[in-house]
This record gives sequence, C-alpha cells and structure tokens, in this order.
Amino acid sequence: MIERIRQMLIKEFLQMFRDPRMRMVVFAMPVVQMLIFAFALTTDVTHISLAVLDDDNTPASRELVNEFTSSDHFQICRYLKTPAEVRRTLDRGLARSVLHIQAGFENDLQGDRTAHAQFLSDGAESTDGAIVVGYANFIMEQYVARKQREKLDAHPIPGLAASPVSVETRAWYNPNLESKHYFVPGLIAVMLMVVSLLLTSLAIVAEKEIGTIEQIMVTPIHRLEFILGKTIPYLITGYITLTIMLGLALVIFDVRVTGSWFLLYVMAGVYIVGNLGLALTISVSASTRPQALLTAFFLLMPGVLLSGFMFPLDNMPTIVRYATVLNPMRWFLEILRDVTLKGSGVETLWPAMLAQTVLAILFLTLAASRFHKTLA
Repeated sequence: MIERIRQMLIKEFLQMFRDPRMRMVVFAMPVVQMLIFAFALTTDVTHISLAVLDDDNTPASRELVNEFTSSDHFQICRYLKTPAEVRRTLDRGLARSVLHIQAGFENDLQGDRTAHAQFLSDGAESTDGAIVVGYANFIMEQYVARKQREKLDAHPIPGLAASPVSVETRAWYNPNLESKHYFVPGLIAVMLMVVSLLLTSLAIVAEKEIGTIEQIMVTPIHRLEFILGKTIPYLITGYITLTIMLGLALVIFDVRVTGSWFLLYVMAGVYIVGNLGLALTISVSASTRPQALLTAFFLLMPGVLLSGFMFPLDNMPTIVRYATVLNPMRWFLEILRDVTLKGSGVETLWPAMLAQTVLAILFLTLAASRFHKTLA
C-alpha cells in the first residue's frame, strides 16, 4: 500500500510541476495577489486632502489647524481666501475636506460664547466620508476639551470640582484599529481556498480528458490510496503556500502570530484537506476541465462572501448565517484571526475546530463515494 501511494505521489508531483506556468500559479500567484490585495483592501482612510479657510487667523485658529495636520490623517493641500472657494474646491475634487474657521473664533473661545468652526467632507463615497467626519469630530472634541481644561486651570472656579467620571476608551487586541490585522489573515484563507479548490478540481477530470484514468483503473490501487495520492501533493503545496504567506505577513505587514503555531498549522491542514475533498468531489463529477473550473468558481465566490472576510456575519439575515455553517472558510477564518490576533487556544476555538473537522471528513467522504460511483 505504501509503495502504491508513493508512486501516486511521484506521478502527481511530476504532473503538477512539469509545466513552468503551473509552478507560477501554485507559488507565485498567491504571493503576488496577497501583496496587491493586502495593500489595496484597507478601511484605513489616510492622506486626506484638507483645504483650510481661516477667517480668524489667530493663534487659537492656527492651533486648531495644527491639531488636524498632526493627526497623520489630514494633509493641507491649499489655503482658501473666500467662502466662495469652498464649494468650488469640493465640486472640482481639489480637496476631500474643508475646514472653515469663522472670524472671532479665538475671542468666542476665550469668552463664554460658542466658537464656530465648520468641517465639510466630500460625501460622494459614503463610507470614506463617514470615517473622515468621525476623524474630524474626534480631533475637534479633543481640542475643545483641552481648551476647557486650560481655561479652568487658568481661572479656577471655587467650589467647582473636576468631573467625577473619567472615561477612557481602548480597542482591545488591535489598539490602533489597523485594518491589516483584519484583512491579511483573511487573504491567507482566501488564497489557500483558491489554490486548493481550483487546482485540485482539475486533478481527476484531467486524467479523464487525457485518457490516463483508464490506465489507473486497471492497476491494483485502491480507492483510498487513489484519493490520498491525489490529496497529499496539494496538501504539501498548500502548507508551503501558507508558510510563504505567513512570512510575508510578518515581514511586510508586521502581522504576528500571538497564539500557537502548532494549532494554526494543524487547523490549516484540516482546512486544506476539507477544500481538497470538495475539489475532488467537483473533479470526479465533472466531464471536462472547463466544467470543473466553472463549478469551482461557482462555489468560490459564495465561499468568500459568506465567510465573514468582507462582511460581518452578524449583519447577514438569519437564514444566510445558518447557511455559512457549511462554509469551511468561515470556520478557518475565525480560527486564523483568533490565533494570530488574540492568541486564542483550544479552550476558546473548539467549536470552530470541531465544525472545521466535521466538514473536512464530510467532503472527503463525499469525494470517495463519488469516485466509487465513477468507477462503477
């Protein structure tokens, strides 16, 4: 049995890497796509172009402008002279936001009057516009709170105590709310699914098209040996791809694995095996390679969209959330993010690990049963 499996592995590896283009697809494509997508897919809004109209031109107004530029989110692209330029600047896209500080800002701030400043943001892109407005509100609230403290320190009021409530906010696990910690692990799961599902779905159907499946059928190889021979090479290449992408995530994006590497690799193997079982099911059921590829793409898009990679699962309708239980990527993505970012272990992740293992066994069993029917 061991010798027959060994010969199958040699055949599969030779067939897989005989074509130089296939080597590029297996190893280079995940790396290139991860580098491109990890930089492109981000919810961080930075380098926001800011136009400033300062009708007050006092130390207080200039200090407010400095608050915006020192936040690393806003960059001043132009100074405006008249209110008429505000609309023209936003209409022509010369700036994404405008800060208009009205005359008398400093005097109102030092007195008991309300100081007026207006922040305008381009809302054509609603998501980015809301984030920009949130940044601006936070900066202005911090500025006003500091000014109030300075005023109270300079002119203390007898009998007025400090606020009895002090609220501090902090984002746990990801203090700076950097989207790379969210998207990079997701891209690793996506690339593993793409490689294992698309390439393996062609494994058996290719044998049918070139006519070698009949030669394999007349050999004394058993059904389990055939499935193992088709699965193990892609499992090994999947592990190599995973290692390369984790290295890139660490070196380039500083995304570290804070949990157990052993647990991560074990569950990655279960995830890859589950995808391979699904791919082999497609392969034994298809008659031609285009048919297998189309079926794989048909399953790939829902797998990515219903995994929680792009859209939170809690925002989905209840019936759709139930459907995601059958999605291997949903469970591996939960495991991958929790292990890398939170350092979670088996005691926390066992429901996802159990679901991932059950799906892998289910898909491998389905592939073996379909292969048996093909033999018949």
